[in-house]
Amino acid sequence: MLILRKYVARACTMGAGLVLSAQSAWALLPIQHWREANGAQVWLVESPAIPMVDVQIRFDAGSRRDPATQAGLAQATAGMVSKGIRAVGDAPALDENALGEAWADLGAGLSISANEDALSFALRSLTHPDLLDKAAHLAARQLAEPSWPEDIWQRERQRWSAALREARTRPATIANETLEQAVYSSHPYGYRVTDETLGHIQVADMAQFHTHYVQACRARVHIVGALTKPQAQTLVQTLLARLPTPAQCDPLPAVAEVAPLAGPSQHNIPFASAQAHVLMGQPGFARRDPDFLALLVGNHILGGGGFVSRLMEEVREKRGLSYSVYSQFAPGLHAGAFTIGLQTRPDQAHQALEVARQVLARFVAEGPTKEELRAAKDNLIGGFALRIDSNQKLLANVVNIATHDLPLNYLEDWRARVQAITISDIQSAMQRKLQPERMATVVVGGQP
Repeated sequence: MLILRKYVARACTMGAGLVLSAQSAWALLPIQHWREANGAQVWLVESPAIPMVDVQIRFDAGSRRDPATQAGLAQATAGMVSKGIRAVGDAPALDENALGEAWADLGAGLSISANEDALSFALRSLTHPDLLDKAAHLAARQLAEPSWPEDIWQRERQRWSAALREARTRPATIANETLEQAVYSSHPYGYRVTDETLGHIQVADMAQFHTHYVQACRARVHIVGALTKPQAQTLVQTLLARLPTPAQCDPLPAVAEVAPLAGPSQHNIPFASAQAHVLMGQPGFARRDPDFLALLVGNHILGGGGFVSRLMEEVREKRGLSYSVYSQFAPGLHAGAFTIGLQTRPDQAHQALEVARQVLARFVAEGPTKEELRAAKDNLIGGFALRIDSNQKLLANVVNIATHDLPLNYLEDWRARVQAITISDIQSAMQRKLQPERMATVVVGGQP
């Protein structure tokens, strides 16, 4: 074990020294893509500078697949996969403590999470053949053979319920959840996890959810690290070997799109706090939308660029109504929310909201100035290297490309495409996507 720890420390030290020299080359490393015989799709970037590999295996099993009465099912499933492995054949059972010790002994790690669109398994390991093989076999067991301990789920459900109750004593949580329900209505993106929905989730439900969605033929595997394609193929086969492989992998049912807002809505929620939390928003767009880059640049100018954004200039600098104000899009497989948010004194909430509305309406109607566009491009293009300056960041970009069916040369062309964005592109895209007169507005704080 001492030898292993020395090897891990030496490899990590060497990796830290090499990372800076590798940054400039990563954007040019090609993405390889293929489909395995079991139906799994694989995306690989060979990054040999550091003797490590990062893998993310994703399944279309995010919270958009939750039943309405069991909101939180995907997240619960992700959490419980880490709580133990059942005994299969000669392989012994491991509880959550033994599982954690096994990963620590390997100097590797497997994290499991669920967001709106996917259930994800993220493996990080050194690429020394013996270590990687052991990590892959352990990950394969955890991926396919969770034990679903009932007592652990009861404990976790109580913790989760307590955390939800505590969070809902805070105005920011109330504001965000109110806006999400106003923007998404009955779409799964707007489902709210409650004590009641958690009470409807049993370990049998999680096991069934896992069995239905976590299959080899549904796996999308993304790899960045010091592996060749043959080595990556061996790794993928090991990782997925214990998963069910049905004779026919039927497509999953489509999930409805987010409906546009029919009109404006106002939600004023009294709350005894020093600051009022002000949000307004509407459905935005899906990540695959061809307007994405124009909207990225446009939102950077409007409210995504920190202290140099137009909202910051009008709301904070000129009028002193808020310390900070922002705008953002949250695109996913469906139209994620566009949001403008700020905090201000309760007696200033109405004024700050009106200024933000005016800024938005003018920006949508007229677009940015030449100076704003030039500054935004310089900032985004100049910061591009920070988007890919580690294997994990590069992996996130590969996942983005794979999930939303973007071209494999997307990163190579990104800067040129951003540079080509015009004022007209931004103005037209904003007008297609945003309707300032139909926003949902939430104010939490102050009196009714």
